[in-house]
Amino acid sequence: MKFFEDRMRFGIFMGPYHRPTLNPLVAFQQDMQTVINLDELGFDEAWIGEHHSGGIETIGSPELFIAAAAERTKRIKLGTGAITLPYHNPLWVADRIVQLDYQTRGRMMFGVAPGQLVQDAQMMGLHPSQNRQRLQEALEVIIPLFKGERVTRKTDWFDLQDARLQMLPYSNFDMATVSVLSPSGPLLAGRHGMGMLSVAATDPDGIEKLLGHWEIMEQEAASHGQPKPSRKDWRLMGPMHLAETMEQAKEDVRYGLSLLEDYRAHINPAPDIDWWDIDKIVDMLNESGAAVIGTPEMARAQINRLIEKSGGFGTYLLMGVDWARYPATVRSHQLFAEEVMPYFNGLGDPLRKSFEEVMATGYAGAQLTAEAQASMIQKYKRGSV
Repeated sequence: MKFFEDRMRFGIFMGPYHRPTLNPLVAFQQDMQTVINLDELGFDEAWIGEHHSGGIETIGSPELFIAAAAERTKRIKLGTGAITLPYHNPLWVADRIVQLDYQTRGRMMFGVAPGQLVQDAQMMGLHPSQNRQRLQEALEVIIPLFKGERVTRKTDWFDLQDARLQMLPYSNFDMATVSVLSPSGPLLAGRHGMGMLSVAATDPDGIEKLLGHWEIMEQEAASHGQPKPSRKDWRLMGPMHLAETMEQAKEDVRYGLSLLEDYRAHINPAPDIDWWDIDKIVDMLNESGAAVIGTPEMARAQINRLIEKSGGFGTYLLMGVDWARYPATVRSHQLFAEEVMPYFNGLGDPLRKSFEEVMATGYAGAQLTAEAQASMIQKYKRGSV
């Protein structure tokens, strides 16, 4: 019997985003400690990014990070979030993922993307418009390799002759494509029978596309003979920073919100506003629903809004970003685990119901206890005990 088969899961999507002035040694240590902390707090998964420029997102190989994190954690699943397939030979990507599947004893997840940073593509001599075609070509090789098939395929960027894997996957690991605003993510997910990881789920434009993206994914799966997609395999990401009070949360994010959001506005379309007006930016992010900077109650409301807008999904992912100093970020994750997760994964329901049943009796229980104590005292005095 599976008591919580359909419970909502939780995790983090870590680029990660660090201030460029932070010592890289400290940044790597904090990233690793974050995954360890989330494992101990009961989070279900962590997705690790791949980036090679910009000075903000500092992990160049999610596979290396995952291999180290697997040795330091117990149960949390670890995913590539995501490997930029256009920059890698697909045969070697498949080989590395299978190795990680063994090393993690089945805790590996495989996430892919075309690549976000223009500078990364340019350093490879590519125009960003080439990346999505390359992503499709790579998946057409990698998935058959995972199934044990031999692949012969020649494109303008790789040439495989009777290629095969010498080891097949250890587990039936999750696979997901990253989806932003365009339909390319849901098209790929549906075509290849993969899950979808919607990283623009709380963007004011992105949230309105969620239902449409799910419909595209379902249609594409049906037209390519794939099983009907399960909403349990749909992951939505949204940034949050939580504190005990709204005022404290706003004070916390003075550390890094402006710099990091201004950076994101340089790589993604964003409103033309002054990113250095903290009060204005916090209000804009909260009012638009693009993020939550506030309390656990606000976080619960945000997730409920996403459930309503999407029609339901399986996993909510926090964003790994240094809006606040590290101790405040740790506390934010603790508050999320303590006061948000139990309201959606069902684990807190029996406790609340039991508490409410006791309180509904008034003080009858205390009266019965007092009567039992008095009865025992009388028996003792009569020498009948």
